[in-house]
Amino acid sequence: MITIRRSRDRGHIQHGWLDTYHSFSFGDYYDPAHMGFRALRVINEDRIDAGTGFGSHPHRDMEIVTYMLTGAIEHRDSMGNGSTIRAGDVQRMTAGTGVVHSEYSPKGPEDAHLLQIWILPDRQGLEPSYEERTFSDADKRGRLLPIATPTGGDGAVRIHQDASIHASVLEGGDTVTHSLAPGRHAWVQVVTGAVEVNGERLEAGDAAAVANEPHVVVTAADPRSELLLFDLA
Repeated sequence: MITIRRSRDRGHIQHGWLDTYHSFSFGDYYDPAHMGFRALRVINEDRIDAGTGFGSHPHRDMEIVTYMLTGAIEHRDSMGNGSTIRAGDVQRMTAGTGVVHSEYSPKGPEDAHLLQIWILPDRQGLEPSYEERTFSDADKRGRLLPIATPTGGDGAVRIHQDASIHASVLEGGDTVTHSLAPGRHAWVQVVTGAVEVNGERLEAGDAAAVANEPHVVVTAADPRSELLLFDLA
C-alpha cells in the first residue's frame, strides 16, 4: 500500500526570515492526521535567509538529522561543538538528556536550504552526542546510499533507533530498488526533480508512505532527481 503526501498539502509557515514546510505536525502547524510515520516524527523543509537563523534553544529525547541542500548553517551547541555545515553535509545530534544549540545561515549571497528530520529514539535519557559527515553527488548517484543507520560505520552517522536513511541522486531513467523486510515500512521524500515510486509520480516536496510492499522501486522522471528513503520498523 502506498499513501501519497503531496507537497502542496504540507503545513506552510512564512516567518519572513524563515520559509518552512512541515510534512508532519510541528510548532504552529497541527494536523491530527499527520503526526508522524512510525518513528519518523518531523521532516521540515526550511529556507533560511542569509544572516538570520535560530537562536539558542533546547531539545531533549530526539534524534535530529539535518540534510543540507544549499547554502550553509553555522552550528553551536552546549556540548562544545561548533561547525559550519554545507550542501552535501549530514549532521546528527542526539538530544538525549538535553542539549541547547543555535543554527544560523551566515551572511552572504546564498540562503540556506535544508531538511531537518526528527526521529524518536529507541529509549529516553541517552547521553547527548554529535556527528557530521559529507556525501557528494557522486557518492549518491544511481544508488541508495545509507547516510544514517542504527550502527553507523561505512560513512553513515549513527541514529539510536531501528531505522535507516538512504540518499539517492538519479539521472533520467535511472532506477533503484529497496527491499523491505516483512513488517517494515518506508517513507520516500523527494528533495528535487521528479520520480516514480512503485508507479506513482512524485514531484519535489512530495512523499510516499509505503507499507505491506516487498520492494520500493524508484525511477527518475527528470534529468536530475534527489530523494531520501527511510526504512522504518
